[in-house]
Amino acid sequence: MARIKQLSKHLINQIAAGEVIERPASVVKELTENSIDARASRVSIEINNECRDIRVADNGSGIHPDDIMLAFAKHATSKIQEDDDLFDIHTFGFRGEALASIISISKLTCITRTKDFETGTKVKCENSEVSQVETGCAIGTIMEVKDLFYNLPVRLKFLKSSNTEFSYIQEVVQAIALSHPEVSIELKKLGKTVLKTTGQNNLTQTIKEVYSSDVTNNLKEVLKTDELSGLKISGFVSTPDYTRSSKKSYHTYINSRAVKCPVFQKAIDMVYKNLTAGNKYPFVVLNLEIPPHDVDVNVHPTKKEVRYKNPNQIFNFIYTAVQGGLSNYVEKPSNNVSGFYSPQPKNPVQQSSVVQFPSRKQEVYVDKTTDTLYVPSNVNLNFSTKNEPTPSQQTIFTPTDNSKNESTDRVIGQYKDTYILLETDEGLEIVDQHIAEERYNYEKLLEDKNIISQMLFVSDVIQISSSEVELVRENLQKFERFGYGIEFISDTEIIFRKVPQILAKINPKEIMADILENIEGDLNNLEERILRTTACKASVKANTPLSIWQMQEIIKKWRTTKMPYTCPHGRPICHTIPHKELAGFFQRAK
Repeated sequence: MARIKQLSKHLINQIAAGEVIERPASVVKELTENSIDARASRVSIEINNECRDIRVADNGSGIHPDDIMLAFAKHATSKIQEDDDLFDIHTFGFRGEALASIISISKLTCITRTKDFETGTKVKCENSEVSQVETGCAIGTIMEVKDLFYNLPVRLKFLKSSNTEFSYIQEVVQAIALSHPEVSIELKKLGKTVLKTTGQNNLTQTIKEVYSSDVTNNLKEVLKTDELSGLKISGFVSTPDYTRSSKKSYHTYINSRAVKCPVFQKAIDMVYKNLTAGNKYPFVVLNLEIPPHDVDVNVHPTKKEVRYKNPNQIFNFIYTAVQGGLSNYVEKPSNNVSGFYSPQPKNPVQQSSVVQFPSRKQEVYVDKTTDTLYVPSNVNLNFSTKNEPTPSQQTIFTPTDNSKNESTDRVIGQYKDTYILLETDEGLEIVDQHIAEERYNYEKLLEDKNIISQMLFVSDVIQISSSEVELVRENLQKFERFGYGIEFISDTEIIFRKVPQILAKINPKEIMADILENIEGDLNNLEERILRTTACKASVKANTPLSIWQMQEIIKKWRTTKMPYTCPHGRPICHTIPHKELAGFFQRAK
């Protein structure tokens, strides 16, 4: 075996670059975050040469000429000074690795100036060697990276096509723009502007600039505060009837830092679980503010992973906040509701403040050693603090009625004996009668502590398979909980002694067949499946003629639901054709 020797500084930096700089998007991320840490209000990013030439310019504070050489050294940073600062991070960067890594795998030129100097400094870096000269420039910093990975042909070979690499860059810039609506960010490719935000410090406006008004038209605000724990969450989530096919639209942030956090994602998934169809996911832009000493961002060089001091508390806080946003529970506006909140002070005043969301039973826990989340099949959640506040100390939440007033709904009629047609303030609304009533029945059953049952004088004998026998026997109490009384009359035959009152007119064979079919060998969430089946079977069917009064009653009940977007299986309930769209089709002015 060869003798041990010290590696060169350049080789050490190249090895470190493999962790920090995965691809061109990593360079864009590091340089853009440095610009925001420098309190820039404008950042311009230009991409050329198949994403291997990157230019990031800002109007931030600049770099002091006496510090410029040190800025490119390994583990040199202005963002932390002592050991304790590592547990009180208020900036994107703090490891002092990014610039040293970048100059080891590219040719970099930096031009920078602070407000205290009439002239700036120009620095050229290549092969980890740095030279410095004086130059004229505006206040701020320009970083020009050329020939990325020019001296690492192996890494260069593993880069994807320029279009794919640019899509990664675009995702990074979008994520940063959404977390900092107060900063104007422009992204150019080959001289053409691809993305530009105006920096108006309005999150809704930034979402519209990054995506489209179609997205903002389908968002619900999430805003929740717990001053006792120093927690705040703000942002937007889409209604369950507006979904995407992947989780790429999950923009989640911890103290304005983009993260891929399983606890955060699981909380969102749990809220939407019974609101969206399979493989459909909401659009999410949420920022969680948490005291820095309660979260560890120093887990991985890319800083995308975090660990919490109390993951259970964080999960429940996020869950109830998102659930509350969809249920129209909105916190009274603070002084800053246009964008994400600014970081917490190091020693915040401790005041009791508890969110008044509908209470749920807490049954979730997280393995702190692995951050693995364990959620029972019938999980209901509630977040509370140890110290109960007095009423005067509580943050007030009020249910905001975003649904239309009953007086504005005019039932026009029924289409195909399946869809109810309504004239509303927004336009022509088409409502699926079965799904609307199913949503109402589902929520009513969910809230009822004691479901009223109807005793059956006569019940058909239901034949079930040997595998289904064990399933039914082991879950008799769960069936009882939802109003079903089941009795075995032989090893493979059962009868219903009672059923939920809303199913009194349904043939028991149909009920059991639907329950067993929906389970399909999966014993997880059995109670939820029984509940869904009950709600579905109790609802008016498609192809059923209804009177005007019956249609009005369905609409009236549906308007009272907390989640009036989809049925428990994730199917959308209604579709609105705006007045403007109808008028445009018929070439009318309005």
